[in-house]
Amino acid sequence: MHEDAQLYRAAELYYMQGATMEAVAERFAVSRSTVSRMLQAARDRGIVRITLAAPVDTGNELVRALKKAFGVTTYLAAVSPTATPAQRLEAAARHAAVLIGDWFGDGMTMGVAWGTTTSAVAAHVQPKPTRDAMVVQMNGAVSARDPETGRAPGLLPQMAASFDAALIEFPTPAFFDDERTRELMWRESTVRRVLAVRAEADLAVFSVGAFEGPSPSEVYSGGYLTEDAFREFAAHRVVGDVCTVFLREDGTYADIGLNRRASGPTPQELRRIPRRLCVVAGDHKVPGLIAALRAGVITDLAIDDGTARTLMRRLSRLMPGAF
Repeated sequence: MHEDAQLYRAAELYYMQGATMEAVAERFAVSRSTVSRMLQAARDRGIVRITLAAPVDTGNELVRALKKAFGVTTYLAAVSPTATPAQRLEAAARHAAVLIGDWFGDGMTMGVAWGTTTSAVAAHVQPKPTRDAMVVQMNGAVSARDPETGRAPGLLPQMAASFDAALIEFPTPAFFDDERTRELMWRESTVRRVLAVRAEADLAVFSVGAFEGPSPSEVYSGGYLTEDAFREFAAHRVVGDVCTVFLREDGTYADIGLNRRASGPTPQELRRIPRRLCVVAGDHKVPGLIAALRAGVITDLAIDDGTARTLMRRLSRLMPGAF
C-alpha cells in the first residue's frame, strides 16, 4: 500500500511533467505495472481528477439550426444507431455531468429538478469540492397519493455531496390538491426561503417529462397524477412537462389548470436563471423537448445524437425552411 504523498509524486511526474511510466518506475524503483497501479490508486483516492471539456460541434446541422432558431447551445453525445434507450440515457447523462462539473463552482447555486434523467446525471458527476456553493431542489417530490414516493431524497444529496455544497430541499408535494393550499404554503417563511434561493440560482438542471413511449417519466408513472389529470392533458394537447409544469408542443402552458397546483417554477420563472441545462434521451421525449424549446426555457441542451436526429426530422416538419 502506497502513501498518498508517494501517489501524488508519481502522478505529478506522469501527468504534470510528462515523464514516461518507465521513468516513474525507475524513480521509485518499482515495476511499470506497479506504476500503473499507483496511478489508478491516485485516481481512486481523488488525488488525480481528470476532467473533460465537452466541445460544441459547430459543424453539425442541428447544432447550428437550434442556435439560430432558439439561441440554444447543443452538446451531442455519440451513440451507435442500435443503442438501447438505457444506453442513450447513459450517454446523455455522462455528457451532462461533464458540463456541470465544468460550469459549477465556488459561490454558485444550482437548481435541480428531480427525475429519472437527472438521477442518471447525478450518478456520473465527478467529485469537485467547492466553497460556499448550494444545490436547491426546484420542485416538490412528495406524492399526495403515496407520501413515500419521491426520488429527490436520493438525487439531491448525491448532487450536493459531489460538490461539498449545502443542500436546500423543497419539502412540498409535487402537486397540491388545491391551488389555494399552494398559495398559502408559498406564504410560509420556510417555503419562501427555498423559493428565494431557487430564484437566485446560477444554473438549472432538468429534463423534460413524457407520459408516452417506452419509459414514461416518473411524474407520470409514480402515482403523482389522477385519471382526471390525464383527461385534462388530452383536452389541452399536453405533450410533457418541465419541472412539473405542463406544456403543449407550441410551448404554451398558462391556461392549463393543473399548472396552478404545481410546485415547480413556471417557464417565465425558469427563464430568469442565467444558464439552463436540459438533458434529453429518447425519441418519446422529442415533443416535450420541442415544447421546452418553444417556451424558451433552455440555454444548453445535452442530447444523444439518435434523439437529436428524431428532433431534427420533427422540427423540419413543424418549421419548414428553418431546419
